[in-house]
Amino acid sequence: MEIYVVKEGDSVDRIADSYGISAASIIFNNQLVYPYPLAVGQALLLSVGNASSGSYPAFVNGYAYPYIQQEVLDDTLPYLTSLSVFSYGFTTEGDILPPQIDDTFMIRSALSEGVMPILTLTPLGPDGNFNNLLVSAVVNNEEAKSNLLSNLLTTLTEKDFQGVNIDFEYILPEDRIPFADFVAETRAYLSPYGYQVSVALAPKTSDSQSGLLYEGKDYRLLGEAADSVLLMTYEWGYTYGPPMAVAPINKVREVVDYAVTRIDPSKIDLGIPNYGYDWTLPYVRGSSRARTISNLEAVQIAIDAGVAIQFDETAMSPHFQYEKDGLIHEVWFEDVRSYQEKFSLLPIYSLRGMGYWQIMRFFRPNWLLLQDTFQIIKD
Repeated sequence: MEIYVVKEGDSVDRIADSYGISAASIIFNNQLVYPYPLAVGQALLLSVGNASSGSYPAFVNGYAYPYIQQEVLDDTLPYLTSLSVFSYGFTTEGDILPPQIDDTFMIRSALSEGVMPILTLTPLGPDGNFNNLLVSAVVNNEEAKSNLLSNLLTTLTEKDFQGVNIDFEYILPEDRIPFADFVAETRAYLSPYGYQVSVALAPKTSDSQSGLLYEGKDYRLLGEAADSVLLMTYEWGYTYGPPMAVAPINKVREVVDYAVTRIDPSKIDLGIPNYGYDWTLPYVRGSSRARTISNLEAVQIAIDAGVAIQFDETAMSPHFQYEKDGLIHEVWFEDVRSYQEKFSLLPIYSLRGMGYWQIMRFFRPNWLLLQDTFQIIKD
């Protein structure tokens, strides 16, 4: 595979002729829409040789909600090692709360493709937000914890899940050790039945990092407690924050630099975002709200607005501004250049693999580049 950045005057046919490849392959790889307009600065993935798989073995996980379209799921599963169903909740007594939408089709589809279905356990409250008081109530109560583990095992067995991902966020600082103990106890309880346990970690850069997102997550303890961890290396640019890259590579590196000093790199999965944001300017803290968009939608916005896509060499991320209805917008998203930068970190740091948040929208260039870069591990 080769990455090509569109220049002024380019067309699909001209690019195809210059590389001696078919226009159809460019259209397919990059999900171009008839009549195949391009944006200056757009990154295209070109198939310039025989299809191949990379040599570095990598676990690839994708998170998905039960309302994922079957077609999107079917298109994505060949590139995954595991599929994390988001999500299962629980009560203060330790009773399991399944998703409101039946996830059976996801589990069956995954198993038929040789992909491990994973139960994602979250402390989401009725309002849909993470509830740290719910976490505290369970990890500090032996009866509730025992009930939760028993119910978890029953659900895993009955639903044919093959593992658990513990995604607890905003953990109270005083629950740092009880939470790590809970992860260790979950692993010890489920391991005899063949289930592995992973845990999602907020993107810390030091032991003493302040903030509710970080203080309850002890990298060393959790790295020892779980079979594997996911570094949530995304959301620097987020819905309520100022315009910036979702996963700037310089910030991602800072997290990985710290993580590998506390956790065995062979246990670490790198978080990968599969989306972008569209902000309306000027940004006003407390009232501005960015719109979540797909990577394909971002490129289409640039095409429709007739603006060039820029590339930030520090964040290694694409972005641009455009005007609509008299308002200026700023867009940051992911393309094959930004993904290539993130992929390069796995062999550099000897990481286990990666986890995508989330796979609800299919972005073929990413998956083709991933397949060309890694040997995807299958169960």
